[in-house]
Amino acid sequence: MSELGPKKQAITMLADRLLVQVPTTEGERTARSGILIPATAQVAKRLTWTEVVAIGPAVRSIKQGDLVLFSPEDRFEVEIQAETYLILRERDIHAVASDRIDTGTGLYL
Repeated sequence: MSELGPKKQAITMLADRLLVQVPTTEGERTARSGILIPATAQVAKRLTWTEVVAIGPAVRSIKQGDLVLFSPEDRFEVEIQAETYLILRERDIHAVASDRIDTGTGLYL
């Protein structure tokens, strides 16, 4: 540490790793019927969408800014400059939503 505080360093993701934001859907949520579901309620295999912040050099199908669908069980949390992010592997991503069209097929959200 210097006298001016901690030095900020650039972060580079390695291999097939993705850095994503913590999904805003975590915590309490409301069912369609209006019932409040607490954060502690167990939901079997519920996948979550979140935005990609950074990618490693071996990531092939995902770009920064894309929305990705993943299982909350396949994640590692990390804190960077007082913000919490998740680290995922590209192979753990189930779907990608983006503005660009890489192939001629797919669904629109």
